[in-house]
Amino acid sequence: MYLCLIGMALFGVAILVKVFYIQQVKGNYWRSMADSLHTSYVALDAERGTIFSEEGRMLSTSIPYFDIRIDFAADGLRDKKGKVFEENLDSLSLCLANTFNDRTKNEYKTLLREGYKSKDRYFLLKRDVPFNQYQALRSFPMFRLGKNKGGMIAEPKSKRINPFKLLANRTIGLARENSQSVGLERTYNEYLKGVTGKRLMRRIAGGTYVPVDGYDIEPENGRDIVTTLDVNMQDIVESALYKMMVANEAEHGTCILMEVKTGKIKAIANLGRQPDGSYWEDMNYALQVGEPGSTFKLATVITVLEDKYATMNTMVNMENGRWQVGRRTVFDSEPHPGPQLVTIKHAFELSSNVGMAKLAYQYYGRQPNNFVNHLKKLRLDQSTGIDLVGEGKPVIKTTASKTWSNTTLPWMAFGYEVLVSPLQTCMLYNAVANNGKMMKPYLVNSIQEFGQVVKKFEPTVLIDSICSQSTLKQVQAMLEGVMIDGTGKKLRTPYYSIAAKTGTALVANGNRGYADKIYQSSFAGYFPAKDPQYTCVVVIKNKPHALRFYGASIAGPVFREVADKLYAMAVEKQKPMQATLQLDTLLALKNGRSNEWKEILTTLRLPVGATPANNSWVSAKVADKKINLNTVAQEKGAVPDVTGMGLKDALYLLENAGLRVVIKGAGKVKTQSLPGGTKIGNEQTIVIELS
Repeated sequence: MYLCLIGMALFGVAILVKVFYIQQVKGNYWRSMADSLHTSYVALDAERGTIFSEEGRMLSTSIPYFDIRIDFAADGLRDKKGKVFEENLDSLSLCLANTFNDRTKNEYKTLLREGYKSKDRYFLLKRDVPFNQYQALRSFPMFRLGKNKGGMIAEPKSKRINPFKLLANRTIGLARENSQSVGLERTYNEYLKGVTGKRLMRRIAGGTYVPVDGYDIEPENGRDIVTTLDVNMQDIVESALYKMMVANEAEHGTCILMEVKTGKIKAIANLGRQPDGSYWEDMNYALQVGEPGSTFKLATVITVLEDKYATMNTMVNMENGRWQVGRRTVFDSEPHPGPQLVTIKHAFELSSNVGMAKLAYQYYGRQPNNFVNHLKKLRLDQSTGIDLVGEGKPVIKTTASKTWSNTTLPWMAFGYEVLVSPLQTCMLYNAVANNGKMMKPYLVNSIQEFGQVVKKFEPTVLIDSICSQSTLKQVQAMLEGVMIDGTGKKLRTPYYSIAAKTGTALVANGNRGYADKIYQSSFAGYFPAKDPQYTCVVVIKNKPHALRFYGASIAGPVFREVADKLYAMAVEKQKPMQATLQLDTLLALKNGRSNEWKEILTTLRLPVGATPANNSWVSAKVADKKINLNTVAQEKGAVPDVTGMGLKDALYLLENAGLRVVIKGAGKVKTQSLPGGTKIGNEQTIVIELS
């Protein structure tokens, strides 16, 4: 028994020693281990930067949303046997029901009471609450007491939105959690995303985590991107392309608008037909490579002219639109009646495949790589380098290519057996417009932080001169000739000149080859031709067996609509509105102060007749093709004459005269119940009727 007693005593002492050792010697270690088992850090996403248009409009931004939770174990809700909760339950339920309209007042009362009984410390009330509703929630009964007394926990998060929806949607792109982001959102993700923060979360009953106050590492917000895009131009481009796509039930299309002098992309539209027949910006077709067709003929004539083999006046035979090369035949897309022996310029204007193929075969048949080398000098074998991920790689064949044959060279001359993107075509035509200087296309002007520029992007010259001035002048004349005597003459306008080239290419449809008769319509050029401001390229892939498919009838009208509207915008900026014979119908003339009228007339440069002294009240009328301002006498102590005035001026005069005013209608004052000049009595009321 004594041995057992001694053994138990020693065992007890050992336990006490171990307890002391754990608590005092290893205490800090085990406490940190306990904390690590019950706490963890979660990432706090930084607010993503905003993408702006060049004129400062938001193209993509983050909108704050909140998940609203309640800590029903908060100190304020457990005092005095739940008095705070019970006193606020009814009114809080009513406010929630009126705000969210998803439950009745009684349903919210039941929901809140269940959460309170369970003592849930992280009770989910509502997900994805927008900022305006979150602001309202903070003033609701119980919640306005604060987090510790009212229990409301708001977890902020953000959603990415494109305010202009379809406009440049694919170019702006989407910000996704994984690597599938596209557009500018992907290219400039490192700038836009900012630096992620951390929040300490503590585990509570039920495996739920709640935030621990005072242990947040705040995220650093992302930087803003200012693009080269112009919202008005983008709207014009998108609308013009959309109308033609719908009218011709086309499969997909793109329209690119580039600023000639800088290489800035001012607008870029990409529309693809969806299964339900609608159109959306689903792919960046401007960056996808394909056989360009006749717009590629510009590269062919630059090559021939630059090597001095010919001039634009050298003669070439179009062979009635058929020319045999080995076992294959070159066909023109449409017949060309009249003389077949024409200048190279006219063959280009008529978009003769035979004419271009014969030039390449005649001058480069023995040394085809010389032709290829010229194409490489024009950078047609390289991507443009635009600041978008996913640009296709062009293909310019050489004699070393596995698919090279004796017909490859002539077919390359009119845009087949080569693969280039619409953006590369745009870059080449822009170089011709820019007097030979090839500019790199780009989409971002600057990166900003808190409104301050931290990185600026300048125009980049890729080639100082793509060809000699002699060659350049000739190809410019040939592009202008297309719109005068060639395939684009129906799109000519008397108001400004256009230099352009049409294109119609038969497109293969997978294993079916060319049997489905799918044509790609294109139109590339610049305007005004004498002082180029913008280069525009339109490429539309039509449906199988489309009735209309020529570049001049499908892509051309899109180009013309874009050019017309941009030219009209430019004219409005350069020429102030001039007076016309219909001044009285163009302007809503209202009576008012003479100094305000003078400022308006000066700004609009309208012809003015008589002008009274400043600060007098005047009536404005049109006479002898001028606006005449006549003084309206306002006698002190009498009812002012406010006929012809706007409501703001009329109220100013009548109320300052001590009258009560009753208003009927809208517009300018048509009649007044008390005539001007009537003596004012005590507390008189006047009724004014507006036209």
